[in-house]
Amino acid sequence: MNALPSQIAELRRDASRRLADAGHHSPALEADLLLGAASGLERTQLIAWPERALSAAQQQRFEQLIRRRLAGEPIAYLLGEREFWSLTLQVSPATLIPRPETETLVEQALKALPASAPLRVLDLGTGSGAIAAALAHERPDWTLIGIERNAEALGVAALNAKQLQLSNLGLLCSNWSNALGNACVDAILSNPPYVPADDPHLNQGDLRFEPLTALVSGGDGLDAIRAIIADAPRCLRPGGLLAIEHGWDQAPSLRALMQAQGFEAIETLRDLSGQERVTRARHSSAQSD
Repeated sequence: MNALPSQIAELRRDASRRLADAGHHSPALEADLLLGAASGLERTQLIAWPERALSAAQQQRFEQLIRRRLAGEPIAYLLGEREFWSLTLQVSPATLIPRPETETLVEQALKALPASAPLRVLDLGTGSGAIAAALAHERPDWTLIGIERNAEALGVAALNAKQLQLSNLGLLCSNWSNALGNACVDAILSNPPYVPADDPHLNQGDLRFEPLTALVSGGDGLDAIRAIIADAPRCLRPGGLLAIEHGWDQAPSLRALMQAQGFEAIETLRDLSGQERVTRARHSSAQSD
């Protein structure tokens, strides 16, 4: 067996070539990120010290990471973190990998709700805590509640809340909003599972490695969304906001479900790629607590 290259320049060059040959879009960046994870060095240090030799253990760790990446494992899981809303969040295979599309959900909440009011805002199915953490960071006067039924994912969210020092973010283990009282929150936000069970994308790319229960929700992908919308009028205060992320072709179904529950001011927002991504509405102010 050939010895692994030891110098940083050789390691970077060899890994970048292998990733490029496998069709990765940013092979040099991925190689540097994984080499940094294996060596504990920043990318600037990798560039500045090309002739530096790594230890045998660091080389072996790097080789393991490269092989896992070549097998398709998401780089966020290999690194154990992903940036969302300019925050570095811990992630694990128990959580979805936060995606830029979900920032649409954060943006609309920041615009739709008063910044300085002492609001109680719920993030249903919080996973890594990305949505709740972003809002807690931006709105210190709000109280964020992240609800997650998966204990392992909830542990990741708790770690993120602690590392980001978000004292206004609390976490609760529950199946959607079942643990909540009546008329207790001013807004409900959710990025629930919404992929249909037979969607071919589940066998492609990063989705192959992400938790199936956080992706799939029934034959049409709407089971979780139906449950959330059905219970939202009970939990929301009059005039409260409900906003849900969904698939590109599911907006008409969400609008119909919200209308059937008596919601008002129903509208769908598009993400940066132009796809219908978030549908929101207001709880009727005429309904009693």
